[in-house]
Amino acid sequence: MNPSRRQAAAGGAAGALSALFGLPTAAQTTNPGGSAVPADRILVNGRFSTLDRANPAPDAVAIADGRFLAVGTEGEIRALAGPRTQVIDLGGRRAVPGLIDSHMHIIRGGLNYNMELRWDGVRSLGQALEMLKRQVAVTPPPQWVRVVGGFTEHQFVEKRLPTLDELNAIAPDTPVFILHLYDRALLNRAALRVVGYTKETPDPPGGEIQRDSAGNPTGLLLARPNATILYATLARGPKLPPEYQLNSTRHFMREMNRLGVTGVIDAGGGFQSYPDDYAIIEKLHAEGELTLRIAYNLFTQKPKQELADFQGWAKQVRPGQGDDLYRHNGAGEMLVYAAADFEDFRVERPELPATMESELEPVVRLLAQNRWPWRLHATYDETITRALDVFEKVDRDVPLRGLHWLFDHCETISDRNIDRIAALGGGIAVQHRMMFQGEDFVARYGAAAAERTPPVARMLEAGVPVGAGTDATRVASYNPWVSLAWLVTGRTLGGLQLYPQRNRLDREKALRLWTEANTWFSTEQGKKGQIKAGQLADLAVLDRDYMTVPEDEIQDITSVLTLLGGRPVHGAGDFAGLNPPLPPAMPDWSPVRTFGGYQKRAEAGNRGHAFAAACGCAKTCGIHGHDHARVWAANPPASDSKSFWGALGCACWAV
Repeated sequence: MNPSRRQAAAGGAAGALSALFGLPTAAQTTNPGGSAVPADRILVNGRFSTLDRANPAPDAVAIADGRFLAVGTEGEIRALAGPRTQVIDLGGRRAVPGLIDSHMHIIRGGLNYNMELRWDGVRSLGQALEMLKRQVAVTPPPQWVRVVGGFTEHQFVEKRLPTLDELNAIAPDTPVFILHLYDRALLNRAALRVVGYTKETPDPPGGEIQRDSAGNPTGLLLARPNATILYATLARGPKLPPEYQLNSTRHFMREMNRLGVTGVIDAGGGFQSYPDDYAIIEKLHAEGELTLRIAYNLFTQKPKQELADFQGWAKQVRPGQGDDLYRHNGAGEMLVYAAADFEDFRVERPELPATMESELEPVVRLLAQNRWPWRLHATYDETITRALDVFEKVDRDVPLRGLHWLFDHCETISDRNIDRIAALGGGIAVQHRMMFQGEDFVARYGAAAAERTPPVARMLEAGVPVGAGTDATRVASYNPWVSLAWLVTGRTLGGLQLYPQRNRLDREKALRLWTEANTWFSTEQGKKGQIKAGQLADLAVLDRDYMTVPEDEIQDITSVLTLLGGRPVHGAGDFAGLNPPLPPAMPDWSPVRTFGGYQKRAEAGNRGHAFAAACGCAKTCGIHGHDHARVWAANPPASDSKSFWGALGCACWAV
């Protein structure tokens, strides 16, 4: 459906909503100058967080031609209504600018979303394994069941990952692949067979295939020190055909809209080649089906051939090429493989090769000469120091200021390097990876070192442009509200308090990092990120008030109405009539059909917690060894959890 047809459909839905809920209508009036200025859509009775310091809390908003027409008192805004204007009563709900993720892998994620079972948000391993069992039952050969990141063992009440025995009991014949952050993947025996890992398979550089005493692979793959073995193994699985990838990407975008996201900066990714793997997103753009604004960076795919990659791309595309919905954004996050310091806080910091500087400099020099912005993945301060040495050397010949270049992540950055970035005019994009790995960091480096991982408040004090994102979908969840909760509370998903008050942000500052601040990273300042006249009309109406809910509830927020350029791209609850049609997830066995995406705590956690309470997972049991999956696969006759375990001769639930 093209944009004009979508707008008409959205307008019709809004009219139906007005009739259904008795929303007010308005006759056309004139502005103070006497000329007719009809709005396409007017929003009233909301609590608007505009992030415009000159107009922070207006009564109403008018939208026309995809932009905010006016933001002011209800009387002023209603004066802009015409006979075709749709007036929507927000019922006192909080409305914020559409959220923008400054670092995500939306393009790659969209190609695979419909194939992946999401454990994002699940708070019990028991519930996660039950979901896995249900998915195995409907997944046809030769397809895999994949849980590809977005969760941490620390979020589970059991505080552990599944065992290989549990996976093999649930799925003796269906390949199962589970990716946990950047540190490991779990494969059942069926998956080992299809990927061909045997006793004779050598360990790849930077990775380990764990083996039993006879030398046979167990199914555990370890990133030591980089994640190449994990991604390369995942890439062996079946792919969706193009028509299904189109459907999958649409469903993933709608999931982001459900969470209030209207913009994403795509940071490229491994096994994401340009232009081949961009064909799906470009087709959706051409057909008017994008429901997110996407700015994409190009990520080199060829170790030792990175300079040739960027030389070729510089002849094909230029930064800013595209439009407000889909545009090129520069290079990275991988510039050269020698500079990649994948974070895995379970193991020691990787030492980068001595050739890093000599490989990085010609790439940075080429980008600076061609005025290409870039982003560089850098977890550790040691990496940042060496990269800044290169950047400062290039800057002496080709000034970098004004290029909107940046570092990503920066968990252990020093004050000195923050100031060096500020002096060169660079920025820093931070992500909530520590919310998933904070416990591992503390175990290795201590609580004191974790207090500034990263030091967001210090970055802001130095005047460095700082934006927030997720680094989803593999190393963290794509849910922006989990990131906002991290910025505000300083706690991990497992409940560990990482940061003192001095390194936490108030709610408005955190929201700014997810909206207007992120426009610097796509060179779109003043175009979006605020509810302000003249800016793109991207907005989310929330199911609860972000500014006042208890801190623990921030991560549970969703949107009930999301507008992109003034048109609804998601509606729920009272605004379900505005929800645009979306075909069912394809294929018919897709986990998205059964489970959706991010799992609500109230829905996904309660049953799992009940299982944990019943079986005593946090305690020692010498009878069943917590091998839940093997028992579930046997279909025991008892229906309730206490009788279930009791029937098997285990009374650990009563301990």
